[in-house]
Amino acid sequence: MSETPETGERLQKVLAQRGFGSRRVCEELIVEGRVTVNGEVAELGRRVDVERDVVAVDGTPVGVRPDLVYYLLHKPYNVIATAKDTHDRVSVVELVPAEPRVHPVGRLDLDSEGLIILTNDGDLTHRLTHPSFGVEKEYLVHVRSGPDGVPESALNKLRKGVALDDGMTAPAKVGQVQPGVLRIVIHEGRHRQVRRMCDAVGHEVNRLVRTRIGMVTDPTLAPGEWRHLTTQEVRALAVR
Repeated sequence: MSETPETGERLQKVLAQRGFGSRRVCEELIVEGRVTVNGEVAELGRRVDVERDVVAVDGTPVGVRPDLVYYLLHKPYNVIATAKDTHDRVSVVELVPAEPRVHPVGRLDLDSEGLIILTNDGDLTHRLTHPSFGVEKEYLVHVRSGPDGVPESALNKLRKGVALDDGMTAPAKVGQVQPGVLRIVIHEGRHRQVRRMCDAVGHEVNRLVRTRIGMVTDPTLAPGEWRHLTTQEVRALAVR
């Protein structure tokens, strides 16, 4: 067992600050052996360096650095989802506080709208973007169709996976909430994927809005508005 550091902040204080309950509740988590520091089960009284130590509760890493921020933004149409742009277009990073510097997580096309997360947490970014984790993203998609909407045969193709120029897509969850308006859930993140999927079955997208990332959703956010993710939301997104 490694020597307990004599400097740093008490572990139960750090956990309480991150929303795991009162200090007494956090002490109980430690006593029950549910908290690890750098892979070792922590003992009550342990101090941690919030800049370097990796703290986990029930196996799920906890962001303990005090400078980590997590924003949920409703990206408007015609705003680019990158940190920098060579064409002088408005970027999502201009719609949230300038400090600390953050980056957008994943893709959302210039002509698409909806929820996007911005953070300076590299670990969470990896968790949300790497295909091995399969984090769901849900979209409300308005497509060109006849008065009766998209036929069931086309919906079934989307559900089973369609052939794109970069390979078959994974099966998607697809429903038609009203004629010509689809709810599509995927866990991949290819370039313009939902638009290309709909094109592949003969229905061009007129409007695309992302409505959910993992379990995070917020229909009250208007285009251009943002809020901090709650501690509970961050923890849920970090669950493996």
